[in-house]
Amino acid sequence: MHDTRAARRAGVTAFVGTTIEWFDFYIYGTASALVLGALFFPDASPAVGTLAAFATFAVGFIARPLGGIVFGHFGDRFGRKNAVIITLALMGAGTIGVGLLPTYDQIGIWAPVLLVLLRVLQGIAMGGEWGGAVLIATEFAPPGKKVLYGAFAQQGSPVGNLLATLAFLGLTAMSDATFEGWGWRIPFLASAALVIVALYIRVRIQETPEMRVAAAAQERTKLPLVEVLRSHPASLLLGVGAVVAGVAITYVKTTFALAWATTDLGFTRSDFLLVITLALVAQVLVQPFGAVLATRIDARRAVLWMLGPELIVLPLMFVLIRTGSLTWAIIGMVLATAPHAMYYSALAGILAQVFPTHVRYTGISLSYQISTAIFAGTAPMASQFLLNRTDSIWPVVGLGIGYVLISLVCMTALLKRSPTTTGPDEPRPAPARTTADAS
Repeated sequence: MHDTRAARRAGVTAFVGTTIEWFDFYIYGTASALVLGALFFPDASPAVGTLAAFATFAVGFIARPLGGIVFGHFGDRFGRKNAVIITLALMGAGTIGVGLLPTYDQIGIWAPVLLVLLRVLQGIAMGGEWGGAVLIATEFAPPGKKVLYGAFAQQGSPVGNLLATLAFLGLTAMSDATFEGWGWRIPFLASAALVIVALYIRVRIQETPEMRVAAAAQERTKLPLVEVLRSHPASLLLGVGAVVAGVAITYVKTTFALAWATTDLGFTRSDFLLVITLALVAQVLVQPFGAVLATRIDARRAVLWMLGPELIVLPLMFVLIRTGSLTWAIIGMVLATAPHAMYYSALAGILAQVFPTHVRYTGISLSYQISTAIFAGTAPMASQFLLNRTDSIWPVVGLGIGYVLISLVCMTALLKRSPTTTGPDEPRPAPARTTADAS
């Protein structure tokens, strides 16, 4: 009989841990849009300084595949629990380090160098965190409910983002001089207390049942990375594409849009942080319904219903923001948030059923982290570059639509080749190795 209480505890553990990890990761994104360019790249123009800050933001994403490889190997070989404890501690160290870091005016070129190194540490930690948290939730899940329980880990992203935005929104009462002097450091340093709480919770969780079964049956592979690349390349490639819309659009409509609205459109920092905050509240409320939808109906149809509307509401969002109206900006951001948020909710549980247990941590981590490195981490920088180069928002809109189309095509193909993820709420066997995967 399945232990429902343990499954729920695992889901809550995954949610709390990922919330704090994402809080740490997102406060850097918000700070890069608001203040890091001026403090660490002071000789550049405001637009170029913001671009440079977004480049350091992207570095964290580039480092994430390395974290996925390292902790995927560790988690597949020795268990999920210890891996996610280490990733949380590393994330906390990197975040606190940024909060204590001297600026360019204090230590010169070493300031941006150390900023990049700390961002790399954050990236490695997040690269290992996501896969482990998803598996903590899904490998405890009752039969047929992996997508639903995977949504626990996914819910940590909007909640962490919401907390990060609220943290900076609360600082807008400060004068610009105070905020740029020391106020921006508060969210980074405050994360220390949150990390301690999450570490306490994670230490108390047990190893996942599926990992214990695999270990007892000696189903561990010596080199999970090699096994994934050799036996499951097609699933990995499609997984990378499937993740794009779930991660990249977030940074176009928050990190980039925040810089665009406050620099070019006349929005105050507090006003547009309010826009993002209300959109994140909507995301927290709406996102879980994506997992419910993908569980109740055919997943391919659910994906079409979730991603299709994004092709319309994403361009509409930019049009409404460009009006300069706070009300219309809120409406546009909320409308554009719902489709990809629901898709993101179902994404983890679907991917968790694509790879077998003994390489699952590595397989889903690589799929997610390679996608974030190529698409999500570069999204604000690419958007800012297109805006600087063309002085028009429409190339940015085209970039966002491209992200949606990539995921729509790749997830549809992935679901066609993976019979364990296409049906409604029912027990599903492990996916069989196919000729295409073995090529």
